This record gives sequence, structure tokens and C-alpha cells, in this order.
Amino acid sequence: MANPDFAGREYPATEPYSVGREKIREFATAVGATHPAHHDPVVARGAGYPDVVAPPTFAVVVAQRAESQYVADPAAGIDFSRVVHADEGFTHHRPIVAGDELVTVLHVDSVTQRAGISMVSTRCEIFAAADDGAPGEPVATVTSSLVIRPEES
Repeated sequence: MANPDFAGREYPATEPYSVGREKIREFATAVGATHPAHHDPVVARGAGYPDVVAPPTFAVVVAQRAESQYVADPAAGIDFSRVVHADEGFTHHRPIVAGDELVTVLHVDSVTQRAGISMVSTRCEIFAAADDGAPGEPVATVTSSLVIRPEES
């Protein structure tokens, strides 16, 4: 069972994640995002971006790095082998592009228990890293709902 004492917890900002052009291309290919602005910097610049632009769901790559702090904490009580991903939501404040340096602050918004099942809601606030590595300009918010199945008896 997930530890309900973690509800309301905020984790410190992650180390900066460097968004690479090839990572964007690989992700775009994996999710079937075929727009040339995800692959070709000339097309992306022609569309007004400074470099190739990530598909909207790329933000999950950055968010999952932050969520791993929570999932890996033994006191949180998360057995990832029992996790079912129930929901994911994205709010973009601006596009993610190659060359971005991003930091993420993880919030555990709620942990509830019902009939032996734990339900966890998290929110990852993704920011452009300031010169000192601290959170700067807001980039995206990723919300996630997890269901943790009980151990089978």
C-alpha cells in the first residue's frame, strides 16, 4: 500500500535535463509524430521554433525522471510491479524544443486507499532551468494518476 503520509509532499527540483535533438526525433518516431518540425531543424525554424520541437507527450520523459524520486523511496510504499497507469494530462505553457535545459518539481497531490487499492495523483511542474539550475520559466505541467494493485493472497 502506498504511504498516505506522502500526500502533499513536494520534492526539490531535479537536476537539469538537456533536451537533445535526437531524443526528440526518436520519441517522435516512437509515437508516430510525423510532422517534419519534429525531425528537421530547418522546417522547425521556418515554423518559428529555435530548433526541432517535441511532440506534446514528450513532457512525460522529463516528468518520469522526477516521479522516480517518489517511486524509488522505500518509505513511499510503491511497488512499481503493481502499478497501473490510470491517467496522464499535459498542460503546455510553451513548446519543448531541442536545446532546452529543464528542471522538474514533483508534487504528490493525493494518496488514497480504497478496498486495498492505493490511488496516487502526482503533478510535475516543468520549468526552463535558470542560469543557477533553479526553476525559471514555466514550460509544462504533467499530471498523473496511478493505481497500485494489492498483493494477491
